[in-house]
Formats: sequence, C-alpha cells, structure tokens
Amino acid sequence: MMPMPKITFSQSDGSSITVDASLDQSVMQAAVAAGIDGILAECGGNATCSTCHVYVEPEQLGLLADLSAEEDDILDCAEAERRSNSRLACQLPVTTDLDGLRLEVPDAF
Repeated sequence: MMPMPKITFSQSDGSSITVDASLDQSVMQAAVAAGIDGILAECGGNATCSTCHVYVEPEQLGLLADLSAEEDDILDCAEAERRSNSRLACQLPVTTDLDGLRLEVPDAF
C-alpha cells in the first residue's frame, strides 16, 4: 500500500484539519476532497485564479518545487495578502516529501 502523506491545514480561527493526501493528486485536490474551508479551487487547478492560495510554513518551503512565473503572476492578484511563503495549492503535487506539510488558509473569502 502506498504511503499517504499527511498535510495539515490551519484556519484563522486556530482550528486545523490534517488530511491524508494521495500521491496522484495536488495539495488543492486533497483539500477539496476533505472539504477544507477557504480552498475554493474555482479554476479546477489550472493556475488561473488564486482561490487555493495558502501560506506554507516558512521552514518547509524548501520541500516544494520553485514558484513558476505563472504562479507568481496569479499570486499577485490574490485577494488575501501575498507573503513570501504564499503558494497556490493547485501547483503543489503531493509527494512523500510533503508528509507533515503545514499550511495556513488565508481568511479572504
């Protein structure tokens, strides 16, 4: 059986939910499947909106692939404040390296 990385989504009210993410999905898909509040995924993972904007724990940024120019442009249009640790969850493929990933969901919607 394939390992299922655990990813924790924290909300602005201090609550958090840890989900098991499948290796064949993106972090956004794992969030949507688990019903995570604040991850709307309006464009379905095509990096054309910012409704899956998350803040990655700064010490975990090195686990992720580099920010693409397209993702960088979309994050400039995000409703929530853009930070140095902002990413689009749709652009983060789930890998075993992401086991224990901690994300904060902005309170923008």
